Amino acid sequence: MEKKSAQGITIRKEENISDWYEQVCLKSELVEFSQVKGTMVIRPRGYAIWQAIQDYFNEKINKPLEVKNAYFPIFIPESFFKKEAEHAEGFSPEVAWIDKELTKDGERLALRPTSETIMYDSYSRWIRSYRDLPLKINQWCNIIRWETNATKLFLRSREFLWQEGHCVYETEKECEEDTLKVIRYYQKLTEELLAMPVLIGKKSEKEKFAGAKHTYTIEAFMPDGKALQCGTSHNLGQGFAKAFGISFLGRDEKKTLPWQNSWGISTRLIGGTVMLHSDDKGLVLPPEVAQEKIVIIPLLFKDSKETVLKKAKEIYKTLSKFNPILDASEEYSPGWKYSNWELKGIPLRIEIGPRDLEKKQVIIVKRNNGEKIVIKIDKLKQEIPRILEQIQNEMFEKAKSLLDSKIKLVKSWKEFEKAIKERNIAKVNWCENTECEISIKEKIGASTRCIPLEKEKVEGTCPHCGKPAKTIMYFSKSY
Repeated sequence: MEKKSAQGITIRKEENISDWYEQVCLKSELVEFSQVKGTMVIRPRGYAIWQAIQDYFNEKINKPLEVKNAYFPIFIPESFFKKEAEHAEGFSPEVAWIDKELTKDGERLALRPTSETIMYDSYSRWIRSYRDLPLKINQWCNIIRWETNATKLFLRSREFLWQEGHCVYETEKECEEDTLKVIRYYQKLTEELLAMPVLIGKKSEKEKFAGAKHTYTIEAFMPDGKALQCGTSHNLGQGFAKAFGISFLGRDEKKTLPWQNSWGISTRLIGGTVMLHSDDKGLVLPPEVAQEKIVIIPLLFKDSKETVLKKAKEIYKTLSKFNPILDASEEYSPGWKYSNWELKGIPLRIEIGPRDLEKKQVIIVKRNNGEKIVIKIDKLKQEIPRILEQIQNEMFEKAKSLLDSKIKLVKSWKEFEKAIKERNIAKVNWCENTECEISIKEKIGASTRCIPLEKEKVEGTCPHCGKPAKTIMYFSKSY
């Protein structure tokens, strides 16, 4: 067996996915560890993915939903947390406090674990009449959560980047409609941009957002048999409005409490993309999210160097809309360069040498599966978009096949245990009882993921506790 060089990935994905994942993230130059435990430096290659996510999502919410972007402070007074008891209790273990006094009265300040409280303080002053509604604001920011569990690059860290939308409505109907619209936007983002299929549904009462009426979620499934919560959208009801004194004069000239929602995605989407698609050669990125979609590698020999390089530069200009890389360096062999750009996840490689030049063609290599295609140079401009779209579709279909194969319909406790032991997703007729949910987690380590949005027939009894089933629920281990 050929020994892998230290330059590339030295651990096989199927043998140790945790260490393999870390190597891919680091060696592909997406990220590096910070000097502060549980934090990371997102390098330009990694941030480009986050930028693509921002650009895609801003386009979805700014005009269609009429959401405006803004920014609120990272410092949150302790008294703000205490206004909504359930919310405060839900976040208290994760809050990072600072010991320096920044307020006049010496009140303790937290670094935001989420921004409901600081934003709603402003909303209480901005909203006076039904004419001020709906108020729809989103912010892109960093979040600090004092995770006590083992941290993992992108997937679980003490500081991460995210967006959080916070909207206020005149009616419950408007609020619920937008709450559902957003979770479906998240589904489109993960599936269309990241080629990551997800389950979409509603969280259990136990797993919903602290202080919310109910929570919707999208859940991806990783190759190691764990679910990854990729985005959530919460109908907050009227509880936060009551706690923070947000009210408006209604059309009937009576003081009324508004309805609110909040929703968010984070840089864990990058981690999910890396873990789902990448392989033993390194990073594999969907073309839609790759900043540089092509690398051009001319095969340079002494007697044909100038003509080959000239044609490579012409191709570089022709394909400029795909932000190509031209690697004409001579200190490394073509094989080394192939491996280097495969490691960094460039979706397409174009090889051109003197023999190709004679035939007026190039060799195209697809990163996702290594397929080689011969294309005439004068056809590149029209063929490249088609091949990139093909790669995107192939990556999604491969991931969708994995997800579908992992969903197991279980009817007995024995089948339930077997499904989780074999790192699958158990689809269960469930009783909706929180005590049952806790007991299942304690026995086999599986947690509820979501109740499908699309209504399905529910019959029989819960395979764990034997009580009448009330809903369908997905269970699995998770990050």
